[in-house]
Amino acid sequence: MHFLISIVGLILVLFLAWVASNNKKKIKYRPIMVMIVIQFVLGFLLLKTGIGEFLIKGFADSFAKLLEYANEGTNFVFGGMANEGAHTFFLFVLMPIVFMSAIIGILQHYKILPFIIKYIGLVLSKINGMGKLESYNAVAAAIVGQNEVFISVKNQIGFLPKHRLYTLCASAMSTVSMSIVGSYMTMLEPKYVVAALLLNLFGGFIIASIINPYEVQAEEDIIEVQEGEKQTFFEMLGEYIMDGFKVAIIVGVMLVGFVGLIALINGLFNGIFGISFQGILGYVFAPVAFVMGVPWHEAVNAGSIMATKLVANEFVAMLDFVKIQDSLSERTAAIVSVFLISFANFGSIGTIVGAVKGLNEKQGNVVARFGLKLLYGASLVSVLSAIIIGIVF
Repeated sequence: MHFLISIVGLILVLFLAWVASNNKKKIKYRPIMVMIVIQFVLGFLLLKTGIGEFLIKGFADSFAKLLEYANEGTNFVFGGMANEGAHTFFLFVLMPIVFMSAIIGILQHYKILPFIIKYIGLVLSKINGMGKLESYNAVAAAIVGQNEVFISVKNQIGFLPKHRLYTLCASAMSTVSMSIVGSYMTMLEPKYVVAALLLNLFGGFIIASIINPYEVQAEEDIIEVQEGEKQTFFEMLGEYIMDGFKVAIIVGVMLVGFVGLIALINGLFNGIFGISFQGILGYVFAPVAFVMGVPWHEAVNAGSIMATKLVANEFVAMLDFVKIQDSLSERTAAIVSVFLISFANFGSIGTIVGAVKGLNEKQGNVVARFGLKLLYGASLVSVLSAIIIGIVF
């Protein structure tokens, strides 16, 4: 039964994307169907085969070892601040972002990441029927982050038409930065984090191809990656470490504000209506969770977590999810976990607008005008990835 419901959910997601399409006549259905098949193959490979288990174990073990090294630095600076045996969120979830940012900086400095991103992007452009820039941007966003990716193509930002700019921004919102993947793995099953990273990549292409279809002319299909000023190794390292620290602090401050506000709103709603704000959102989002493949008796709890991610951010939602995860079935936990792995929330609209505006004022204003449609598309990507996991689970 859940299989049929999930298939209906899949059709519904594609229909909702089609309803919002800028130009229904230009939608290229063949690449979309190919990418949906690829999503199913990837989901099955990662969750149901020995090869997938081996790959995920290797990926997870690598990140676990990196987190151990990160914790060496954290313990050296903050040792003794945490109670013995306690898990302090700021120290052991946010601080590793600093170390991961340094690793990414080193890989960038020695041209390893740019090489990987460029050629994976070129291969993907042959599959998705989109431009090379769009494919490059999606891979780059998944590795370096939703803000940094715009800096790498800043020479082209000012010349991009609205439809291509939408696709670039949608990719950035549908993925997550590799620098915080390790932090996610401290709260969620690594296999679901890995699955979400790959599924969202193709899901972003699928939804963007429906909502925002267009042809890229051969003379426009170029990539001009801005490398920035030449830096010495230690200049670069210091910059990336500080960037990682800024991200950790920003995430921490946002959590202080969002968690506190949600607690306040929950208290007000409990006092007035006898039910928390998140409880109400759970009922509102329960039908969405249900068509994703979550059993109805768990749909309200799942819907509450999904809504929290949308109105706050994925970290706030993950903190709430960890509290109730053991009470959910493994299948529901898988579906919700995959849904949480993206930057699709209201706050990301401002983040992306700010990143583009910092490079080009005019284009930043263009992005601001389609901000809600951007969130709409990115949310559909998260729902689509979760549905795929629910079907192959």
